[in-house]
Formats: sequence, C-alpha cells, structure tokens
Amino acid sequence: MKEQIIFFLLLKCCYFGNSLGDRIHIGLIADRNYEILDKVFSKAIEDVNINLENQLAPVTKEIDFGNSLQAYNTICEILPFGIGSIFGPSHFYSSKHLLNLCDEKEIPFIEIYDNIKPTAFNLYPDKASIADALHDIIDAYEWPSFTLLYESGDYLGIVTELIQLYAEGGPVMNIRKYDLQINANYRSILRKIRKSEDNCILIIGSSESIYTVLKQSQEVGIMTEAYKFIIGNLDFQSIDLESFRYSEANITGIRMFSPESPLVKELTSYLFEDDELQGNVSCPITMEMALLYDGVMLFAETSKNIDFSPVQLNCGDSVWDKGSSYKNYLGMATVMDGITGNIFFENGIRIDYSFDIIELVSSGLTKVGTWSKADKVSVHRYTPGLTFLGDEMSLVNKTFTVLLSKIEPFGMLKQSTTKLSGNNRYEGFAVELIQRLAERLGFNYTFVMHKDDVYGAYDTKTNTSTGMIREIMIGNADLGVTDLTITAEREAGVDFTIPFMNLGISILYKKAQKEPPKLFSFMDPFANDVWLLLGISYLLVSTSLFILGRFSAKEWDNPFPCNEEPDELENQFTFGNALWFTIGALLQQGSEVAPKASSTRTVASAWWFFQLIIVASYTANLAAFLTVEQTSSPINNVWELAENKGGVQYGAKQSGSTRNFFAKAEFATYNKMNEYMTKHPELLVSQNGDGVQKVLTENYAFLMESTSIEYQLARLCNLTQIGGLLDEKGYGIAMRKDWPYRSKFNEAIIDFQESGVLTKMKNKWWNEVGTSGCSSKSEDSGVAGLGMDNLGGVYFVLLVGSVVATIYGFIDWLYNVYRRSKRYHVSFKEQLKEDFRVVMNFSANTRPSMDLISMYSRNNSPDGS
Repeated sequence: MKEQIIFFLLLKCCYFGNSLGDRIHIGLIADRNYEILDKVFSKAIEDVNINLENQLAPVTKEIDFGNSLQAYNTICEILPFGIGSIFGPSHFYSSKHLLNLCDEKEIPFIEIYDNIKPTAFNLYPDKASIADALHDIIDAYEWPSFTLLYESGDYLGIVTELIQLYAEGGPVMNIRKYDLQINANYRSILRKIRKSEDNCILIIGSSESIYTVLKQSQEVGIMTEAYKFIIGNLDFQSIDLESFRYSEANITGIRMFSPESPLVKELTSYLFEDDELQGNVSCPITMEMALLYDGVMLFAETSKNIDFSPVQLNCGDSVWDKGSSYKNYLGMATVMDGITGNIFFENGIRIDYSFDIIELVSSGLTKVGTWSKADKVSVHRYTPGLTFLGDEMSLVNKTFTVLLSKIEPFGMLKQSTTKLSGNNRYEGFAVELIQRLAERLGFNYTFVMHKDDVYGAYDTKTNTSTGMIREIMIGNADLGVTDLTITAEREAGVDFTIPFMNLGISILYKKAQKEPPKLFSFMDPFANDVWLLLGISYLLVSTSLFILGRFSAKEWDNPFPCNEEPDELENQFTFGNALWFTIGALLQQGSEVAPKASSTRTVASAWWFFQLIIVASYTANLAAFLTVEQTSSPINNVWELAENKGGVQYGAKQSGSTRNFFAKAEFATYNKMNEYMTKHPELLVSQNGDGVQKVLTENYAFLMESTSIEYQLARLCNLTQIGGLLDEKGYGIAMRKDWPYRSKFNEAIIDFQESGVLTKMKNKWWNEVGTSGCSSKSEDSGVAGLGMDNLGGVYFVLLVGSVVATIYGFIDWLYNVYRRSKRYHVSFKEQLKEDFRVVMNFSANTRPSMDLISMYSRNNSPDGS
C-alpha cells in the first residue's frame, strides 16, 4: 500500500504539479496499427490545441489484439493521469471490458470502430445505415439478382440488416460466406459464382480479404465487363486497385470522405512520405485514422463549452463526480466539417451522415453520386446500369478557355489566303481533339495560344508553378492541351485526364549511311574462314591426287607409244599437274590432265561435286552482295550512345519531362547520360526544332518523345529512330485540381479510344497532312548498276595475275638463256640478242630449236669460240 501511495505522489509531482487544471489528458489504447494511430492522435491534439484555453495532452498505450486482461491493466495505469476520455481498441471483447470500467468511472468512452454499444460514443456508422446504403445502390442499379459474399461473423450484422430489407420482396439474394486466412483460397467459391447465372456480386469484408477476393476473381475470369461488383467497405479507397483499373468490370464502393479535401491532404502529407504511397491507393487515410482525428475534434469542441477538469482516478472505488455531466455535454456537442463530415449524436449513435458513391475507372476512383438517409441515392452523371437522377454536372452551354502550344502537329496556325479570327485560326491534333470533345459533351471553348513553349511544373516545397501549369492553376485557363506529359510534379498542381496518347523517350538520329564499296567486295559472299578452308582444301586435294597418282599403276604411262617395251614409265600427276587439275576444276575450265585410276577418279569426283556447290553458292551470293547497298550507323542503341560511340554527341530539350526523366533515373546508363548532358549544357536545346536541326547538320543524336520522332520521320526522309522506348508515359489534358468535369472528359476519351477515333486522328496529322511520303516510298526505286567501286577488285586480281605472269615469264626466259649460254659456251649477251631476235619475229610462227640458236650464236661470236 505504501508503494502505491508513493507512486501516485510521484505521478502528481512529475505530471501535474500545479497545472492539472490547465491540461486535460485523453487516452488512446490501440491493439493494431499503433504507430500510425499514435501519430494521428498527436497530430489531432496539436491542431485543436491552437484554439483551446485548456490544452489537451495525449496518453497512448499499445496492447495485444484480443487481450482483455492487458487492456484492463493498461487503463488502470493511465487513470491517475486525470483522463477526460478514452479511445478504445478495435477488438470487441477488449473494448467491452474497457467500456464497462469507463461507465463505472463516468469517463466518456469514444469508439472509432463498428462495435456498437448504446452507452458509448461511436463515430463509426451503424450497420443498419451501411446496409441501407447498399440496399439503395443495388435498387438504383436495378440488379435482378445478386450474390452476397461476406467475411466471417464480424460482418453478419450488415448481412442480417440486408436480409430484413429484402424480406418483403426484391432481387434474389444468394449468400456465401468466406473466412480470411493465411494464403486464403476463395477460388472454389468464385468458380461457383462463374458457373451460376449471377453476374452481380456484393462483397462485405475487411480490406485485406476484399483485395484477395478481387484478385482471385480476376484469376478465375469473372473480372470482365459482364460482371458488376459493389464493395461494402468504407475503406474501399485505401485498397490498392491498380490491378483492376482496366478489367472492364463495373466496381462500385462507398466512402465517408474525399481524399481531395484539404484536411485529408494535410494529414496524408504529415503521416506518409511520397515513396510510401504505392499502387493505385486513392487515399491512404483509413476510417480509423479519420474517425480518431474527428473524435479528438469532438472532445475539443466539448472542452470549449464546459470548465470541468478531470481528476486522478484508480481502479478502486474512485469515480469522476463530474463525469456524467461531461458525457451529457459530449453527447450534445457537434463538429462541423470534420474529415468524415458533420458529427451529431443520438443516444450515443452517430446520425445524419452521408456516403460518397465511388466507381473504379481506368484513371482511378471517381465520385459518381452520394447517399444519405434522407435523400437516398443521388447520382451526378450517367453510369452504365444506374438510373439517372440529375444533371447538375452537364457541360452544355458552358464555355472553357483552352491553352494551346505552337507545337506541330498539336497546335498550328492555319495557312489561309483570307484573314481568319477566333478558333478558326488554329488547326492540329489538339485542336481537333477539343472540337470532338465539345461536340460530344456540348461545351463551348476559346483557344488561346500559349506565349512560350514552357509547359512548367509545380514545386510543392516552394508552392510555386511555372509555364502552362501556372496559367491553369491561377485560373487564366480551364484546360491545357498539347504534347503535355503527365508527371508527378505536374499532377501535384493540376489534374489530368487519362492519357489520350501513349509514348516514350527514344533517340532521333540520321539514317544509316551507305558504306563505301570495298576493293575486294567480290570476296564478301564468303566469310574469311570459308576462304581459308577453301585454300586448305585445294592444297589437300592436290596433294592427295599427287600421292594416289604415284601409288596407282594406271597413272604410269609409256612416254614412247611406238616402243612397246619401254625402259621407263612416266606419271602425269606431278605436283604441279595436280595443282593445275584442281584449280582448273575449281574455276570450271578443266585441263589436259585426266585421272585414270579408280582412286584418283574418286577424289576428282568428290572435288568436282564440292566445287559445284561452292561455285553455285558464290555466284548466288555475289549478285546480292554487289547489288544491295550496305549501310552502317555509328550507334544502334542507347548503350552505344551513352559511350559516345563514333563520336556521336547527344542532348535533349533543356526543360521538360525528357530532361527530368534522366535527372531522376536510377538506371546506371541513364545516370551516365544525365551527367554527360549536365557537363555539356551547350548540347541542350530550348525547342525540339533546334534539336532536329542539330541532328541534320551535326554528328548529334536528339533524345525526344516517340510521337514527335514519328512526326519528324514522316517529313524528313534522312532521319530515323534508334532503338526502342526508354520509358513509358502519356499525354493528357491538364485542368484545375478537383475540376468537377474531369470524369466526363475521361469517359469521352475512353470512348474515342475504343471506337478508333484517336487512332484515325493520329494517322491524319502524322502521316497524311504535310508529309513527304518517307514512310511509303524508298529513296531508290530500282537496282543501281555496278560501278568500278564494286568490281575494282576483280580487275585488280586480273592485273596482278597478269603482271606476276609477265615477270615470271621474263625471269624464266632470262634463266633459260643463261643456261644455254653456259652449256654451249656462248656469251650471255650474244645468246640473249639472238633469242630476242627470234622472239620478236612476230611474222613467223616457227622457230629453230634452242640448240641451233645457241650454235648459231657461238659461230657468230667475235672471238670465234
């Protein structure tokens, strides 16, 4: 007992002192998501303390889920702080134990979960209202029958209410239960739904299980345009729906607050970093976070109107004597414009709230209507299968200012011999797109040409914007349409429609240049190793003929046919003759040497067959190699460009999405390219047209968006695109944040995509208007004649062969003259002169034998020897 007294005295000294009346402690006991709820709790108290005289102070504790004993001990620990209110845990039994203790101590107990208790202040909508909203939406959709999937007994209250609502008639309802488990597999249930006649499905469950059910629905084939889903979970917008955006199924849900409200945006930026927001999570703020924030606001509103100070309590017999009065005031307090709307209570149950009806489209979640207990379903636009109940969002007779940029082919001044005015001055893809949207949606428009080509962005740190984005943000224009890329920086300041055109960054460069013909281009039909093996084969076959010829008796002939018994035989396959035979066959000329033995004939036949294929292959390839022009380019992909292969320099537009892509890229090659462009600012250009001109006149590659490259290629025949796309993105129509007509523009653009209107428009402005026919006509319409550049090597071989033969013949002649002069003891000079006289006598085709010439030269020599 002494220890307890000392403990309470220390608590009073440390925490309260003389200022207990100036601080009101409120407690939070959380059994899940403690860290994030603790931050929300602290943020809410910090915000409301700005306008409070008696400041609030948080006391937070974490307990295990479902541990009621721990919950009881925890509240006993914090009661000595002088607690003005307790926010309870999510588990039903833990919350029930704490509620009983708080009722005993007359401490207000505030619930932010769907555990309904008459004596608690529960901010969460009651199950009957949620069931009522789902019932009204189903009736508005006119579902003839549907399957209700619910998760475990925690959601049986909503199911029971729905059964009672449909007790007196309505659509046929097939009820199926599933349980959230680790590695849950609901495919068997979903396959039964696929085999049934129901294509309308209502899912009631936790966020975790709903995502799994939707994912497995996609896997079993019921996430198609034939199926309709309604999600009975108020945290539907906090689920990652990225995988289902293009499923074509109609997926509808409900929510209590919009992610676009200023209070939600402020809380989101406080709780989460940008890299923590992943997927298509429309809003990371869940109901428990929003209701906890609103609960603190409710308590603060009560504290403004009464002057009761909490007292130190314990789990013994002490009771807050003013607690019942405080609870009465809390029940009568109201909060206007909380995150979840206005807060009113009746018997501890929240009343007079409304839900947004939201629908998943390709651009994300969009609001299509509202529900309240008084007004039921109110829809703001047409939705497939949903009854139209109003036309507040009609664009008929509304006029919008549309910003254009003078970028071909999106926005251009129309060429005309007469003076034009107004919208008639402009033409282009963007102009036609707005015209078609206006015809479909019924609005009027006024085009304004943007003064410069700076599209700009929004800086969240400095709260400043530039270019076209700034004009839209400050209200000078309603829409901006050009080659405006959807980026995160821009979406922070404005909204975009879904992309009307998809694209990526690529490389613009000159077309591959024709390679100059090579002197030995006639050798191109075969690779070097083929030529090498051909030469080796020639020598091996020749050697084989020479050896086999000496082994074969039939190859030894009588050199003197008149002598039937010669003293010696002669073999025709000398090594020189063997070489001559194989080269003659290879060149298809033949020779006077003919094999006689079976072995030599076999080798010769194999060689002839070999050379038949070789010559035929060479002839066939030679025609192609000599007539088809070979082209080459110093770069063939982005990696070679990054290495400056061939001395190619590169750059991009100095401001815009392309430059930002490289500045923020994490891939090593792109980082290297960003460093290169940073070090060489002279390679960056202010306009795309300047970059194209540099490509034409310099050894320069320009990084630009693929749609602009396609446009240039259709007009400049000597340019080409190198490699594929470096990224993926899209062009969208920019508009002010939270512009109410965004969904209508998205619907129209989707319809244009599905009907092929956008494809037809792109083909018109890219490939028909103002093109030079580069994409349909070849620069050379026929095969060019072969010139000396192509066949010079053949003449070179002939010239070299002739020169070598002439030199060899002359040397051989001189050698023979020298031998005879020595043999017959004649001077070399006289022998050469006489031999030359005989050779130069072109009128005679006969000549005396060499011996007679030598004897004649010796008799006529000056010394008479």
